[in-house]
Amino acid sequence: MTPPKPRKSAHRGQQPKVPGARTTARGGRDRSGAPMGSKPMSRAPQEPAVDVHDPDGVRLQKVLAQAGVASRRASEDLIAAGRVQVDGATVRELGVRIDPKKSVVHVDGVRLQLDQSLIYLALNKPPGVVTTMSDPEGRPCVGDILSQRPNAHDERLFHVGRLDTATEGLLILTNDGDLAHRLTHPSHEVPKTYLAEVAGPVAKDIGKKLRSGIELEDGPVKADSFRMVDSRPGKALLEITLHEGRNHIVRRMLAEVGYPVLQLCRTQIGPVQMGGLRSGRTRAIHGEELSQLFEAVDL
Repeated sequence: MTPPKPRKSAHRGQQPKVPGARTTARGGRDRSGAPMGSKPMSRAPQEPAVDVHDPDGVRLQKVLAQAGVASRRASEDLIAAGRVQVDGATVRELGVRIDPKKSVVHVDGVRLQLDQSLIYLALNKPPGVVTTMSDPEGRPCVGDILSQRPNAHDERLFHVGRLDTATEGLLILTNDGDLAHRLTHPSHEVPKTYLAEVAGPVAKDIGKKLRSGIELEDGPVKADSFRMVDSRPGKALLEITLHEGRNHIVRRMLAEVGYPVLQLCRTQIGPVQMGGLRSGRTRAIHGEELSQLFEAVDL
């Protein structure tokens, strides 16, 4: 199934685009609740977690430069201007050393992804592939696709969520357990978008029914959004977005309203879109897209 071209989402124009960053602040405020770029609250001041004289740490301006924020000299200017926070505290001293794998660094409220051992991938799972890292029955699985990557054995990637064997489309693969837990936890309600091919024509009120909610054997469910993408003689292509994570939920919803799914493809998870990613291929999730993904789960 070939998805339509993804619609461009509006960006929050006032936030700087920091490569490899996680956006965590909302409404222009940092973790302390102060406006972005302001001095931290005077009460209960926090200090960077790493001793500024720790010889094993890496100078903060070097960390910023390696993260692609700016040159080392320009990074020094950012620090001196009070635009950099380490573990929630504004840092102005140029001699600060940090552990990039442990310290949390923000520039203008945007969190940097500094741990280079963490990997984030989007996979277009082909139909007929089992969403497991190995299969005792010898069926093709996600692990077979990842085994083709260099250093696959050392990466220890795992899939976030599942797609049934017949369903194709977007999976997120990572070795970041914190992100994986939040993406799958119902409290974060990360929306997922699917394209479903059904036998047509489709009644005009189906979208209203799905958005209003229908009753399934394991409880009620409703779509966050619904639209008709295409209609041809005998077939229709529907786009449905929901944040439910129950098994076969899209197939069961459409069957309940009289339109069993012929083909199903997941095209988006939160801000991550499959786009033109070919079936069976992976691509890295990084930069602003990764920042938006972390923001979606409040990291």
